[in-house]
Amino acid sequence: MSRGDSLEHEEEETPMLQLSPFNHTDIAVDDHEHLPEVSVIDDHNDTIRTGTLWSTIAHIITAVIGSGVLSLAWSMSQLGWIGGPLALFFFAMVTYVSSSLLADCYRSPDPVTGARNRSFADAVRVILGHIYVIPLSDSVPGEKQALLCGVLQFLNFYGTGVAYVVTTATCMSAIWKSNCYHKKGHEASCEYDGNMYMFLFGVIQIVMSQIPDFHSMMWVSVVAAIMSFCYSSIGFGLGIGKVVDNGKIDGSIYGVSGVSPHLKLLLTFQALGDIAFAYPYSLVFLEIQDTLKSPPSENKVMKKASVVAIIVTTFFYLGCGCFGYAAFGEDTPGNLLTGFGFYEPYWLIDFANACIILHLIGGYQLYSQPVYAYAERWLVEKFPDSGFLKRYYELKLPFLPDFELNLFRLCFRTSYVVLTTGVAMVFPYFNEILGLLGALNLWPLAIYLPVEMYIVQRKVEAWSRKWVLLQIFSGVLMVISTLALIGSVSGLIEAKIR
Repeated sequence: MSRGDSLEHEEEETPMLQLSPFNHTDIAVDDHEHLPEVSVIDDHNDTIRTGTLWSTIAHIITAVIGSGVLSLAWSMSQLGWIGGPLALFFFAMVTYVSSSLLADCYRSPDPVTGARNRSFADAVRVILGHIYVIPLSDSVPGEKQALLCGVLQFLNFYGTGVAYVVTTATCMSAIWKSNCYHKKGHEASCEYDGNMYMFLFGVIQIVMSQIPDFHSMMWVSVVAAIMSFCYSSIGFGLGIGKVVDNGKIDGSIYGVSGVSPHLKLLLTFQALGDIAFAYPYSLVFLEIQDTLKSPPSENKVMKKASVVAIIVTTFFYLGCGCFGYAAFGEDTPGNLLTGFGFYEPYWLIDFANACIILHLIGGYQLYSQPVYAYAERWLVEKFPDSGFLKRYYELKLPFLPDFELNLFRLCFRTSYVVLTTGVAMVFPYFNEILGLLGALNLWPLAIYLPVEMYIVQRKVEAWSRKWVLLQIFSGVLMVISTLALIGSVSGLIEAKIR
């Protein structure tokens, strides 16, 4: 049954990355105090927001604790007993500072009463306006800056989807391998083709992608957050058990030895990229904040939720990273739960990997829904009379609520899932992909733009103490991000040609 052009309510329920049709580049820098009046179209007061502190924490944990936690033991093995824990604490503090800066950018010009910026790109465009903030160009206005920000954001969304496909395939393979080794012994040949599991994951995501929007994902995030606690705790516990069984703490102060200084340096850089991938969640920060009801003010709730989520994730990260390294030393596997040694108890390994799979099913959607929402809204605005874009069909399914099918949504989202799955099959390299994504996301999206927006939003004077500290913070992270990118690209090339 068709219900014609009935998309208006859908647009109000889909906040992810929706760029307002109002052209903010027509506003001068000195006119930012007038933004609440001229940007009322961005405020979307008709949208029903029901998010709370606890739902926000669930969303953040779903976004943060993902496949990155599985690589932390390997990162520790590259950095050693001093550098590894210090790097984890350092990136926890960086994520806290970045999230605090971004929380105040959700509304502008006032962080409590200003108009909403419902996506990262909107915040860049509205807050920075005509400010020229790209260091390598003196002629890029805020509108083009927002476009560049959106491109970087979409690349990271896409890359994270690829990483989740790869991780899920390795976990599915690990379940079959642990069962095989349990039945046939550890000397048996138990290798499985990961492409088949990537295909299965893709099929599941095609179905999951028909979830209308981010507001409909609350139950998915809750389940995913619970799963992340489960497999992180299992990794933590298995690491402790392995250390007790070995009767010693393995590893060294300097990390992996026996490699050339050049390779050691590149592996260190790649390890920093892996840790960088494990922490920041700036990609979906403002989208999560847009689900919050108020009062209390969204920025205060978001800052409190970020503190709780970062403390919880850091605890699990230190447990998995440190005890994983203590258990395996220089032979620490790239993926803690799918490496050698963890074959028994096989049922616990199966359960842990099943938890990872369930978590990544939800995590994939968390990072894909922004892409879906933006593409669909942009095309509807571009072709407002298209029946293909706006027509819905009501489907009555047995034992399930009625489902509204849109043919464009089905085609576009299916194509997106197929593209992420196809690239994952070509580049199935776990640690290298995580490091590359962490390096690409760290400085431009998690550090540089939040710092610049905060400076404009709070009118921080140039060369004041706060301004200098913020610029030093941004500069140091730019160097670290560049080094991580070099190491990860080198590792990816080496893995491909091996």
